[in-house]
Formats: sequence, structure tokens, C-alpha cells
Amino acid sequence: MNTDSAHYHGKGNKDRRVRFGPRTARALSRYLWARTRHKGADLSDLWLADRGVRRLAPNGIKIMLKRRGLAAGLTGVHAQRWRHNFAHEWKKAGGDTGDLMLLLGWTSEDMPRHYGAGAAAERAHETQLRMGIGERV
Repeated sequence: MNTDSAHYHGKGNKDRRVRFGPRTARALSRYLWARTRHKGADLSDLWLADRGVRRLAPNGIKIMLKRRGLAAGLTGVHAQRWRHNFAHEWKKAGGDTGDLMLLLGWTSEDMPRHYGAGAAAERAHETQLRMGIGERV
């Protein structure tokens, strides 16, 4: 797969390189083009608030995700939920821990071990069901 990347300064004051594919590259390109027409286009911050001449507040994405989730009839929508689900499904499918750490920017094996425990239990339960061992929940 063809990928691009961006430098990201994030949680825990860590710097990392985030990889993304062609669809995300197109979305970023569209955003950057639309940003040039925004009232705050002269601001140095990449992400701008919908209204006014100001940067997107640190909790702006959190608020937007919650609002859009509620509009879709969903509760508990937050970015960490997607990270958790991605990691869980990755481990459930037998994905490599090192690759998962690289993708999600983890430097310690604590997080993949945390997600891996639940995924391993789920894989074992599914195997038991396929073999006719154990009960359906």
C-alpha cells in the first residue's frame, strides 16, 4: 500500500510519525484547500474552529465526536474507543505486536498486552465454539 506520513507531537509530549494512506491524503488535501478560505487561514495552527478566527481547542475534536455520535444515535463515542477496538481486532486476528505498537505509537508492550489478553480469550472461546466445546453465551 502506498503511504504518506506526518509528524505529530502528542500525548505525553511524544513526537512520532503517523502513517496514512491515499484516502486520508486526499481528505487532508481537501481540508488544506478549504482552510485557505477560512477566516483564520493566517493562523499557524493546522486545525481551525468552525466559527471565528481561532484555532481548534484541544478538546474540540472530542466535543465534535461526541456531538456527531449523539446525532447518529450513539453514546460513548470517543477517539480512544476506536484505538481500543482497532488494537483488540488486530490482536484477535493474530496481528504482530511490534507492528501494532508502531501503528499506534506505543513504546511499551503494556498496552498491546492489555488488549491482547481480551483478544486471546475471545479467540479461544471462538475456537471452542467451532470445535463444539463450551457453551454459547
